[in-house]
Amino acid sequence: MASARSTLTALARSTALAGLALAGLAAGLVMLAAMLLTFLVGLVIVFPPAVRLGRAVTRLQRELAARWSGIPIDDPYRPEPPPPVPQADGWYRDGRTLYRKPTIPAFNKRWNWMTKDPATWRDLAFLLSAPLAGGFVAAAPLLAVAYGVAWAAGGNPVVGAAWILLAVIGGRWYAPWAVRLHGQVAAALLGPTEKARLAQRVSRLDAARTEAVDSQAAELRRIERDLHDGAQARLVAIGMTIGAAEQLLESDPQAARALLGKAREASATALQEIRRLVRGIHPPVLAERGLGDAVRALALDSPLRTHVTIDLPERASAPLESAAYFAVSELLANAARHGDATETWVDVSTQGPALRVTVTDDGHGGADPERGTGLRGIERRLGAFDGVLAVSSPAGGPTTAVIELPRAFRVRPAPLSPWRYLGRLCWALWPIPLFPQGLVAMVLKLMGSPVKSWFLGLRVPEPFQWPVIMGMILLGGGLLAVALATTARTREAEGGACG
Repeated sequence: MASARSTLTALARSTALAGLALAGLAAGLVMLAAMLLTFLVGLVIVFPPAVRLGRAVTRLQRELAARWSGIPIDDPYRPEPPPPVPQADGWYRDGRTLYRKPTIPAFNKRWNWMTKDPATWRDLAFLLSAPLAGGFVAAAPLLAVAYGVAWAAGGNPVVGAAWILLAVIGGRWYAPWAVRLHGQVAAALLGPTEKARLAQRVSRLDAARTEAVDSQAAELRRIERDLHDGAQARLVAIGMTIGAAEQLLESDPQAARALLGKAREASATALQEIRRLVRGIHPPVLAERGLGDAVRALALDSPLRTHVTIDLPERASAPLESAAYFAVSELLANAARHGDATETWVDVSTQGPALRVTVTDDGHGGADPERGTGLRGIERRLGAFDGVLAVSSPAGGPTTAVIELPRAFRVRPAPLSPWRYLGRLCWALWPIPLFPQGLVAMVLKLMGSPVKSWFLGLRVPEPFQWPVIMGMILLGGGLLAVALATTARTREAEGGACG
């Protein structure tokens, strides 16, 4: 029963993907018409809505690929331009032209953003090729059933039943494969390019840099305040106490000795404050023994029962270790101060080249980065290293915080994948069955042309011509889909190995 249900689910999904491919073709034709009207006629106002339509369809493709195939695909688009900012005189500048209102500068920014983004044209290419690269491949069982129904309605129920039975039997394994293949093809065509990833990363790092500069300035002010109000005041008091002791040394040695004792106690207190301040800047145990032992030291100082698991192949760079250390310190402090927790678990390990830290506590939950300045501070500190913080804290607990810092460790390059050679073979072969043996033969068949030449679909007996032609189209589309999928798989494997 479960197997039949999964087969029916896969068949329904492959049919939906085929319908979505046709809808994508319609959206691609709308984008193509808008492009012609824009660049040939000058009707520029039709281009942005057409691009938004195409992006809505491709966004749905990415969501279905992530939901049905388990292949997450990030948005490939470059960061959206900010709204125009008026000058001191209230006018808006766009190049060498000034405008009273921001309408035209905003339109020009969005126009350049859409036309100069390669993802726009990759979306158009995907939408126009979706029926060939994925639609026919996903719809093969449905096409076989339709062909069998056509034969049965034409007076040959035996052939029709054979095609329907073939579709039912083959769909059990074919439909799940077609759904997974769709996700891989979508990842190859709709995923972000290296330039898009770089642009997005530059945008994130620019925002993180601004926050890091503000955070650093606030940290310097805090250190200055702590030194001024704490250690400096105590050192001044020590100096005054020693001066008073010098004056009393001849007349009242006992009082001078008491004052010197107070000065010694004040110096010890000032030294402790300076040490605490230094540990807050960069703990010595972190610099000398690394992140693992520094987290264990945090666990010993924590008022909670803390269980620490460390699995690190080597030390990361000092700035990354510092960011991870202070993030763990803040999370443990939040668990004790705000979460009313009694026990915490800290796991420090690697995820490929990334450093991953997981902190879980048994508190009452309810932590929200939008409302907590401590969590926002962790996000700012991690953002400077392109790191992320994910918090799961339902009401009633438990609270789990996951920190990931990419490219923290080096990973040895993986050997060349055999998928690369399969992809090259498919790239070389897919045009042959798809175009001359498939689409061209289909056009000649529909026109009733007597020319058979070397077209296999026109040389076989009449009942098998359409199956052969459609089979060639499916074969060509399948080879193209496999080529795209293997290319994406090889790129992901080799890119992940490089770190």
